[in-house]
Amino acid sequence: MPIDPGFGERLAHRVAELFAEAELVVLRRISRSLARGLDEPDWATTRLAELEWVRAQIARDVATLDERAVTAIGDVVRQAYTRGRALAVADLDRLGLEVVVPPATLRAVEAIAAETVTRVGPWRPRILRAAQDVYQRTVADASATVLLGSQTRRDAAQQALDRLTERGVGTFRDRSGRRWALESYVEMAVRTGAGGAAIDGHTTQLVAAGVDLVVVSDAPRECPLCRPWEGKVLSIGGGVAATVEAASMVGEGTVSVRVAGSLEQARAAGFQHPNCRHSLSAYLPGATDVLAATSERAGYEDQQRQRAIERGIRKWKLREAAALDDVAAARARAKVRQWQATMREHLAEHPALKRQTAREQVGRAR
Repeated sequence: MPIDPGFGERLAHRVAELFAEAELVVLRRISRSLARGLDEPDWATTRLAELEWVRAQIARDVATLDERAVTAIGDVVRQAYTRGRALAVADLDRLGLEVVVPPATLRAVEAIAAETVTRVGPWRPRILRAAQDVYQRTVADASATVLLGSQTRRDAAQQALDRLTERGVGTFRDRSGRRWALESYVEMAVRTGAGGAAIDGHTTQLVAAGVDLVVVSDAPRECPLCRPWEGKVLSIGGGVAATVEAASMVGEGTVSVRVAGSLEQARAAGFQHPNCRHSLSAYLPGATDVLAATSERAGYEDQQRQRAIERGIRKWKLREAAALDDVAAARARAKVRQWQATMREHLAEHPALKRQTAREQVGRAR
């Protein structure tokens, strides 16, 4: 049976939920504190005096998350690796090939888990710094606007809070300069780690049984990075692009097999990136039929539009969570309904797409 990195997405949801919960806790604590005494003349002074108390409460809220996250990441990676191996064993058994247990699997799994934890990085101090920054800047921006006489303090505070939390608490830039919300980055990192573990478990089991070749599936709505590899045969062990003669797995003699390159080369070119839907399955010369790849460029663009609408829904749900009063909350809910209507229209125009309501919730990947 084929295995694909999308398996990691389903597992990563467990870890992402922990960080989504932390973000909402932080936002609600900030908004509740800022909402107190908004109409009082000493609001700014009182709120800044309360900052350390708010920070201590947030630190207490997220104190247990570190240990829970590390444990959850390890569990997810181990489950993904085991699932990948199990699918390979099923394939080998179905084909009547000997199943050999690969060596040092535990060490490989622990290495992937450790790498994933390292990639997630020091999230805890980042949340605390971000919470303090959002709190202080909201107070400062709201006070400055009121002094200029352009707005009421309530409206100014709400606008400042909306602006600062639009991308989520803990937004940061990675080494490549891309901006991430913290829980979105965590989800991506865990999804990538789990997906990679599933693939590695699968391919390690195949190699132990003497199978070096895999074939790439023809996935719907493929992206430009993966399109060149659809339907191609790849070498797990590092073979170069060439037409080779391989012993037929059915009958006697050899068959010609066009190998597009190694799995490592394909990955280096962008194949199996986060969110990739392409699967790998064992390629047995003379026995495996390779289907012609089909291109769905329009479908890919339609799906990207769906992702953009999901971001719009999440943006206004986040604003509702950070609302300082009922008026701001109602305004945000109205915007949510507008974006949801846009989603229904888009899906009606493109019935091949399926609605994923989990991606429309606050805290899901942006």
